[in-house]
Amino acid sequence: MSLFNIFNRQRLNGHQHAMETGSTIPDIPETTFIEKEAPEQEQPEEKAVAPLNGGIHLLYEFLDKNYESKGYNDALINPDATHLDQNVIALKNDLERSIRKVKTFYEDFIRQINFHISSRSRSGMIDTVEELTIKKEIAESHILQVKEIEEQAKANEGVGHGIIISYSRGFRNGLAAISSHIILNKNF
Repeated sequence: MSLFNIFNRQRLNGHQHAMETGSTIPDIPETTFIEKEAPEQEQPEEKAVAPLNGGIHLLYEFLDKNYESKGYNDALINPDATHLDQNVIALKNDLERSIRKVKTFYEDFIRQINFHISSRSRSGMIDTVEELTIKKEIAESHILQVKEIEEQAKANEGVGHGIIISYSRGFRNGLAAISSHIILNKNF
């Protein structure tokens, strides 16, 4: 037994073991190690601002949206053919408005470039004038693409008409889903 008593004896510095005295470990407050408030969220990196903030990219962003799911959801909300027609007209108006914004942007941009070209050429800045001329050519090619998209949309063709087809397809799929859920799944 004396062998086991070695563990139960007092230490040389006068302290007893915790087991022997029955004392408990002191409570350490949770706040010592854990931060209660939410950590500051990191700010997302800002997108690099495109040099042509209102350029053709704005139009392509509009054209790249998913109009099929929008049509599907609209059909579930209001499954009426007049609702489809009104939304198609609204989409055409949105497309026309986007085209006007982009055209106005490029027309203003070209005016600014023309001023800079004439001003810098008077100052003899040949390299700068050549760079500005290239920017002007790019802007002119973009405005030609925008005008082409506009003409195609008026003729119900091309990428502008693709959003109408996509929306209509989604709307019809929504109508079919309603019929399938309400009528076709009923047991007689």
